[in-house]
Amino acid sequence: MSEADLDTRVRTQAFQFLTEQTRFHSEVVPRDLLERGFDFEGRRVPLIGPQGIFKPAVLAEMPISITTVPVREGEARPYDDGVGPDGFLRYRYRGTDPGHRDNQGLRLAMGRGVPLIYLYGVTPGRYMPVWPVYIVRDHPAELAFSVAVDAPYMPVLSDFKPDPNSLEARRAYITALTQQRLHQQGFRERVLRAYQEQCAICRLRHDELLNAAHILPDSHPKGEPIVPNGLALCALHHAAFDSNILGIRPDFIVEVRMDILREQDGPMLLHGLQGFQGKTILRPSSRALWPRVDFLAERYEGFRQAS
Repeated sequence: MSEADLDTRVRTQAFQFLTEQTRFHSEVVPRDLLERGFDFEGRRVPLIGPQGIFKPAVLAEMPISITTVPVREGEARPYDDGVGPDGFLRYRYRGTDPGHRDNQGLRLAMGRGVPLIYLYGVTPGRYMPVWPVYIVRDHPAELAFSVAVDAPYMPVLSDFKPDPNSLEARRAYITALTQQRLHQQGFRERVLRAYQEQCAICRLRHDELLNAAHILPDSHPKGEPIVPNGLALCALHHAAFDSNILGIRPDFIVEVRMDILREQDGPMLLHGLQGFQGKTILRPSSRALWPRVDFLAERYEGFRQAS
């Protein structure tokens, strides 16, 4: 078997492995699963290592994955991976030497058009895998590469070599959607982790029924995706909060809209909404992660006006 054939088969199996794991774990998978990886013809193939650019021993030349470490609330990432002016993800070199073998490996992958896996750290020990991604540009002066996300399977009717401009436009579009999804998922994971995976109002613990609600929305100048601008809420209370059926005062007390309190509509309304009037919300164990009082005050004023 040639090196090229081996490389293709390993990557194909890696993508199949991630498809199966994300189907089971949803979009976010634990690091230890990525470290264990999968078996390929009797050899273990991990998908993540101690460095951001990772090549398993089974591959001869090119890495299989690139990783952005999880953000810790209030701290900057050690590498400022972000989005470049071309609309693609910017991924920092390993170190400051463009000739480092890891950087050379990504350069080789770029030249050959080989797909990789992008592992986006959402919280410590948990990653959101994205594949296939491609190194599409090299920026030695900035010590960074441009990384484009593509769809796993794109239906092609007759043109197996799409126009380069249409290919780039498609990848830019998919990359933008992916970047938004990564940020949303990262915000959700950090907020739910801070609230110990339970609703701040009713204490429901079922992860699949929990959302990360913004206190000040994305469109607000202060609406950053940080835990102090978030609340872990179940689907019911998230919808009620967003539609101003209930509000949360700056002293962390729940208020239910007066017309809802007066309404009589059975046990769901009574126990799901009315019963939380005057209750204090759950807050993270770390005071630094509590909801910002000024954010709550501004949002509560909007609730009062809507009421």
